Amino acid sequence: MIVNTKLAGLVAIASLFIAGCASDVPLESKTPVEVRQPVGGTGAGSGKGVTDSPVASVDLTKNDAGANAAGRVVYFDYDSYAVKDEFRPVLEAQAQALRADRNKKLKLEGHTDERGGSEYNLALGQKRAQAVLKSLTLLGATDGQLEAVSFGKERPAVQGSDEAAYAKNRRVEIVGR
Repeated sequence: MIVNTKLAGLVAIASLFIAGCASDVPLESKTPVEVRQPVGGTGAGSGKGVTDSPVASVDLTKNDAGANAAGRVVYFDYDSYAVKDEFRPVLEAQAQALRADRNKKLKLEGHTDERGGSEYNLALGQKRAQAVLKSLTLLGATDGQLEAVSFGKERPAVQGSDEAAYAKNRRVEIVGR
């Protein structure tokens, strides 16, 4: 018997999302998983923080307080389209507004950082926008209220070629239409 993997993936996602067991909302079950280990053997219980890590911390709230205050931006990890649990309040607020006013419509604009080719980044931006769309529909919005589009790397929020700029550019902006 041939099983429609997309349908099976959507059913699994909906079950996990509704049950509150998932920390991310992937589009399909083959979402890449990255396991991170502390650098230099420092970790929980060692009494020391990770000080020799090559990865700098990033403040995602810097320079876009207006967008974050209004709950219109969802940020993503590198090369990922999994919606992080920390953005659930943003999605719940947007879904609540959409449920309250069925005439309200939103455009979900997917963006990427500058790394990668144009075609790849357009596809990744679309997957990010679709992930937010799926999350909103699971929370009660209708498909007719939402439109997912991708701009890839063509409309960066921040200019620059460092991790701070990349982190700001990996996003979906929720815009009224």
